[in-house]
Amino acid sequence: KGVSILHFLGGVAIDLKGARAVSQTKMTISQRGEVHGVPCDVVCTGRFYDFLEKRAGRWGLVLRQPIYEKDRLDPVDPAATLKLDQGLLRRFPEGYRHLAYLQTQIGYEVKRDMPGLRGPEIEALYRRGSAWLEGKDKT
Repeated sequence: KGVSILHFLGGVAIDLKGARAVSQTKMTISQRGEVHGVPCDVVCTGRFYDFLEKRAGRWGLVLRQPIYEKDRLDPVDPAATLKLDQGLLRRFPEGYRHLAYLQTQIGYEVKRDMPGLRGPEIEALYRRGSAWLEGKDKT
């Protein structure tokens, strides 16, 4: 669909237990696209929550789950006027609602249950990470 999207990675924190680890890496997603005919940029910040395991002497990524913390949408031209459909915007979680809005405008289906800063999705992910470190989750 000709998307223009970049991911930038930052600092990493790692919890290690034996041959398993959980890491959190700060990340920023930057995407450009048209919203109602207006070229816009979305910037979304969050973390990658990764499940890692040492197998046959090598560490590898088993599962990566993004955690979406906050985002914003800005017209590329600051003089442009943009009116968002508030009903559509509110359908998405706070941490990535503007990113999801832009992506729906260019034809993508967007999941509505991704983890953010609070709520059952992030609590379940942290429980799963703890179980992974204890060897109880077979992801």
